[in-house]
Amino acid sequence: MKKSILSIVALAATLTMAAEGYQVNTLSAKQEGMGHVGAGLKLGAESMIFNPAGMAFMDKTIDLSASVSGIISDVTATTNGTEYETNNDVSTPFHISGAFSIYDNLKAGITINTPYGSGIDWGNNWPGSMLNQSVKLQVFNIQPTVAYKILPNLSVGAGLMIAWGKIDLNKGLVNPASVDKIYGTNFGNTAPASVNLTGTAEVVLGFNVGAMWDINEKITVGANYRSKMDMKVKSGDAKLTYANEVAEQILGSLTGLNGANFSAQLPAVSVLTMGVSYKPIQKLTLAFDAQLSFWSKYKRLNINFLDDKLTPFNQSLPKNYNDAWAFRLGAEYALTNRFDIRAGFVVDTTPVDENYFNPETPGMTRLLPSIGFSFRPTPRLSIDFAFTYVAGLSRDGSNTYDDLVAKTAYGTAYSQAYEGAIAQGLAADAANAFAQQTAEGFLSSKGLNLQETFSAEYGINAFIPAIGVSYSF
Repeated sequence: MKKSILSIVALAATLTMAAEGYQVNTLSAKQEGMGHVGAGLKLGAESMIFNPAGMAFMDKTIDLSASVSGIISDVTATTNGTEYETNNDVSTPFHISGAFSIYDNLKAGITINTPYGSGIDWGNNWPGSMLNQSVKLQVFNIQPTVAYKILPNLSVGAGLMIAWGKIDLNKGLVNPASVDKIYGTNFGNTAPASVNLTGTAEVVLGFNVGAMWDINEKITVGANYRSKMDMKVKSGDAKLTYANEVAEQILGSLTGLNGANFSAQLPAVSVLTMGVSYKPIQKLTLAFDAQLSFWSKYKRLNINFLDDKLTPFNQSLPKNYNDAWAFRLGAEYALTNRFDIRAGFVVDTTPVDENYFNPETPGMTRLLPSIGFSFRPTPRLSIDFAFTYVAGLSRDGSNTYDDLVAKTAYGTAYSQAYEGAIAQGLAADAANAFAQQTAEGFLSSKGLNLQETFSAEYGINAFIPAIGVSYSF
């Protein structure tokens, strides 16, 4: 029973990270400099990422492109007047794309990219450790794509998304403040026991479709839709660690958590992007994208245990997130035949309600200014650079979690009081009322609560440099 409850709480707090904040929008060094616009632009091989229909306008026999970004992020949480800061590893989303002409009006290609990913590390010694210590999520995608030009100014495109991924998360299992109150220890903010949860999502299929239309020589419009994909973890693994020998002596009974298995389903939600580009003069291109991510489809998080004995403890947790818009504006100017400069700005709104706020992926609206440039040492080769700054709008958030130490203490006090009352001849109803009163009184005397709430003011900023190269002939 204790093992089951611990597994449930650990997983419930863990898998909420799939709700937002992990969609990657830094998959092209060129387009990152323009605010990552692209639904209404003809980008050759890179159109497979932004709008497959754009690839149909490619005027090269073969177009190759690759880029990598480095996401250097810093998240803060201020609670009770103290600021805590993450120590995150650098995330490196990338893409490799290649496209070729079959006929003048028919193109094909393939791209490999990382459309989803997240990484955050709060460490073990902070008051929100019960919600998160660290998390890493990686999703990889291979997308073969075809594009067809129906008319000289109208094209369509479609790609098959083949995706898989993995998750690695650490979080505290027991509230250190409650352990200190009951056992007289001094753990402070350090979780006495933590769990590492890892899982690999099986391969899942989706689709990416788009259309593009040249209204005239200066204006092009496009639309792109990426389907929802459910990333399914069939058998995740749990591993338990203790802060020190004292913690292991006190909480040694939890070692049964090692080897517990779970299944879960993490949503990669559908995304609709509508874009327009405008060339007021030959050297200048302006573009605007409006992107809608359908997070409202994410209603519940279901956690199921593989052991039939644990079926009564399966959970279906309400999420009820909101659809979220991102608005992207970009510009590109050809200074010379070999040198282009770019600039962009993005407003990325959050889908997360304050009642579902979690430090695994702090949900807040973000502002992202960007700049970039390309240099062509030869007409066929382009070297691209970009830089984006991410500024999150500071936001208060809270999250409630079950205090396992308090629940265990309550259960023990209740059982002892109930058995004693029955032994003294009290009726079951009277014994139950007496036991509840006794258990509640014990919690009150220790200053414990069955549930605790962690509240903080969150902030985030990030620096994202990117480099890419493309070659065509």
